[in-house]
Amino acid sequence: MENLYPTRLSTLGHPQRLAIFRLLMRRYPDKVPAGELATALGLKPSTLSAYLAALMQAGLVTKERAGTSLLYSVEMVEVRRTFDYLLLDCCRGRPDLCSATSGPVQATGFSPRDGKYNVLFICTGNSARSIFAESILRSEAGDRFEAFSAGTKPYSELNPFALEVLEQKGHDISALRAKNVAEFQGLNAPPLDFVFTVCDQAANEDRAAWSGNPVSAHCGLPDPVRAEGSNTEKSRAFSQTYGALRNRIKAFTSLPISSLDRAALQKAVDDIGRDYTGEPV
Repeated sequence: MENLYPTRLSTLGHPQRLAIFRLLMRRYPDKVPAGELATALGLKPSTLSAYLAALMQAGLVTKERAGTSLLYSVEMVEVRRTFDYLLLDCCRGRPDLCSATSGPVQATGFSPRDGKYNVLFICTGNSARSIFAESILRSEAGDRFEAFSAGTKPYSELNPFALEVLEQKGHDISALRAKNVAEFQGLNAPPLDFVFTVCDQAANEDRAAWSGNPVSAHCGLPDPVRAEGSNTEKSRAFSQTYGALRNRIKAFTSLPISSLDRAALQKAVDDIGRDYTGEPV
């Protein structure tokens, strides 16, 4: 088995294979279609196929078929074994050496800073899904959470259909504005406890790691801005997105966060992102 680890390291030594692996790690536990990988990384299908084959041969990535689509995911058990091999071999099991490489990790309860957890929701345009999530969390549990939203490529204005839905649901929209994620990465940015991406495109983008080691997860939803048809049909798409996010956020706010260790909390938010759907509410 140990002979496989050098092969894995060699496989990841190629920049584009590493880029595929990193994207799949960011999207874990999602299974990502090959076409989405190719688009996100700007790779030709034949080139992507060769790189994925190498990652699968190394045991780092798995593949499954869903209809006519091929879906790829990180083989997390083997990834963890590889990380364990590296750390145990390098550090000889000395936690005083190895612990500094991964940053602070809380083994017991996950406590809020200054009485509230800071939560950032990210999508590409910051015009609909992420402002839905920000508004819903503030309404559902504003006493325990400070909610923010931002976009990787924010629009200059918020979507009017999104604002209409929020007003219909009784949310105060006066303070909402489109923001760039850069506002939350500088020295004066609020320290973050949770970072959630709510669109696949934002999750696929490569960004520097967040300071403060926040818990992160992906809760991808289709973009209602792309909905076609009459205004009624478009409004229905925005209402469905709002409903799906509200279900996820209600599940999130019901978690006993302060009593969960980090591993259990990560699994819980991953499950919420994957399993919860919604209807117009």
